[in-house]
Amino acid sequence: MPETWGRDRQEQGSGVGVTRVKLDRKFAVGVAGGAAAVVALATLATNLIAKTESTTELNRYDTMMVDGHKALAPKIVAGRTQGLYHPLPWVGVRVHVSCPGPLKAVRGVVLRCSGRKGDGTVVEIPVTVVRATSTHVTWRFER
Repeated sequence: MPETWGRDRQEQGSGVGVTRVKLDRKFAVGVAGGAAAVVALATLATNLIAKTESTTELNRYDTMMVDGHKALAPKIVAGRTQGLYHPLPWVGVRVHVSCPGPLKAVRGVVLRCSGRKGDGTVVEIPVTVVRATSTHVTWRFER
């Protein structure tokens, strides 16, 4: 008589042991599949929420002129970076961001902002313009 893989040999004659093993395996596969789906959804949600890029309108309230180019005010860059830097408890660290000047709306321009952690240490946050038009600037920072 064949073995039933982990069930009592007394149940072999009735076939009950084989049925239980098959059901236990189906349950285990279902649990593993469900756990994998939860991890995949959490990863996707984290990537969507924890973005490091922002597109900002160059309007009359938040824009200034620097060397003949529109530029985004430092307080706007700092505020948006601070909000995106620590969007979830497991992404980034909480920092207070400040930027030394405006971010010129010219592709490739880098502005080096700084973030002060709760313990007083300072981290450098490079902000780079990736796209610029006459009405919007898209910029990215490094976490």
